[in-house]
Order: sequence, then C-alpha cells, then structure tokens
Amino acid sequence: MEPGNGTQISEFLLLGLSQALELQPLIFGLFLSMYLITVLGNLLIILAVSSDSHLHTPMYFFLSNLSLVDICFTSTTVPKMLWNIQTQSKVINYEGCITQMYFYTLFAVLDNFILTVMAYDRFVAICHPLHYMVIMNPRLCGLLVLLSWMMSAMVSLLHSLMVLRLSFCSDLEIPHFFCELNQVIQLACSDNFLNNILMYSSAGLLGGGPLAGILYSYSKILSSICGIPSAQGKYKAFSTCASHLSVVSLFYGTSLGVYLGSTAAHSAQSSATTSVMYTVVTPMLNPFIYSLRNNDIKRALQRFFGRLKNCPGIQVLSIRVRSLTKLIQPLE
Repeated sequence: MEPGNGTQISEFLLLGLSQALELQPLIFGLFLSMYLITVLGNLLIILAVSSDSHLHTPMYFFLSNLSLVDICFTSTTVPKMLWNIQTQSKVINYEGCITQMYFYTLFAVLDNFILTVMAYDRFVAICHPLHYMVIMNPRLCGLLVLLSWMMSAMVSLLHSLMVLRLSFCSDLEIPHFFCELNQVIQLACSDNFLNNILMYSSAGLLGGGPLAGILYSYSKILSSICGIPSAQGKYKAFSTCASHLSVVSLFYGTSLGVYLGSTAAHSAQSSATTSVMYTVVTPMLNPFIYSLRNNDIKRALQRFFGRLKNCPGIQVLSIRVRSLTKLIQPLE
C-alpha cells in the first residue's frame, strides 16, 4: 500500500497485552474488576467530599478533582480494551484512535497538574499555616484547576493536530492496548521529526517541570517538619502529606519507568504491560491510599452511607423486597 494521507486511513489494530487466546478471559476478568473498583472507589471519594461540609476545604477539593480525572483517565482506555476482547476484535477506527489519544493525553497531563497543585496546597498548609485560608482561597483553588484543564486541553489538542498531518502505510498494528501517542507516531510513513520533537520537549516540560515543583515543595515541607519540636506534631504534619506522597511516587515512578524503558527497541510489548501500572493500577489504588489513612474520609463515608440508609426511597425499596420475599417463601 502506498503512503497516504492520514484521513484516508480507516482503522488501526490494537494488539493488546497478549496474543494468547487462552489468556483473554483472564485478562478480561482482571481488567473489568480493576475498572469497576477504580470507578466505584473514586466515585465514593467524590460523593464523600461533596456531601460532607467538613470536607469542603482546598485539600479535599483537589482530591475530588483527582478522583474525577482518574475515572476519566481509566475510562479512555479500558472499556475499548474490554470490548475488543469480548468481540474478539483488535480493530479501532482512525477517528476513534485519534479521539482516544486526545483524551488519554488530556487526562494524563491533567493528572500531572492536579498532583502538582496538591503538593503546593500541602506546602502552604505546613510552611505557612497561619496564612493558609487566605492564600488557598476558593477563587485561587478554582483558578488553579481551571488553568490545569485549559493547559492540558491545549497540549492534547496540539499533539492530536500534529498526528493528523501524518501519513500512514500498511503496517497499522499498534503493540499496545490503546492508541498511545508515541506508538502511533512511530507508525507514520511520513516525516515524524516535528512530532518527536514536540512529544519529547512537552514530556520534559510538562513532566519535569511539575515534578521539580513537587520535589521543591516537599523539600520545604520536610524542612518545616524537622523544625517542629514535638514528635507528635511532626507525625501529624507528615501524615497529612503521606497519602499524596505515596500517589506521586506511584504515578511518576511507573510512568517514568515506562517512558525511559521504551527507548529500547525490544520494549514495545513490555512497555504496554508496564503502562498498566500508571493507567489502571494507580487510579485504582488512589482511593485506598487516601481513605485508609484518612479518618476524615472514613467518617464522611460513614455519614454518607448513614444518610443513604435512612433515605425514604431506600427504605421503601427494602420493605418491598422483604414483602416480595415473604410472598415467594410459601411457593417454594
């Protein structure tokens, strides 16, 4: 097939994580379980924060935004993968691939920005506690999230438009379970030099810049914690950062491992496997990391389920189920 314009390409083939047919049911069940846990866990965090007035603070506002982004991030890749396994198809059409790539890039960059904003929030809370509510006012919090969305959308749109200018040949197999930007660019028959320059420069700026900001924030935080005289005060201050620091380590550790390791020529399939860590596993673990160590979230969830239990609609449904059960028992 002769190289053609990108708009003439009808479809790509997603090779997935494994070609073995006997492993497909296992992969389907595993990823379906992780996806449902991710959506349910992050949704509970959002409901707990929005329904409890005690959690209407900057820290939990950013946490609820992180949970929303994690749901969207996972939803851009896993449902299509599950659908392909279920239908025994590897096809994704050209428009669908570009769309998936756009939203994947959008939420990956946005996840990066939200984690950076959360680090800044912890820096202000611990290093400038007396001015915390003045600095982290609702207007600034909303502006930080809005700017994060706008910058992520622009970066993602720029990458997508640059891919649209590429031409592709007959080899349209993507050794991944979704349309990852780097993998799609490498399939191009036309010159992809500008795409590679843009991809690596934006990865350096949007990955290295926020990471440097996070590391700087935590260097100041650790310095302030060391200055606290009491051991109890040190523990309390550090415990407010432990969850966020765990999520940052997990996200950056896995994503940097994937992209640094992908420079090897033989690592295309292995990078698809390791990318599961930051695209699926990390969003799934975030609710556990934040809820298991956070008494405020636990109490908010208890109050939420308590109100849900006392909801008239739930009570009526429970009464009807019990009545139906009594009617069925004599018939058995």
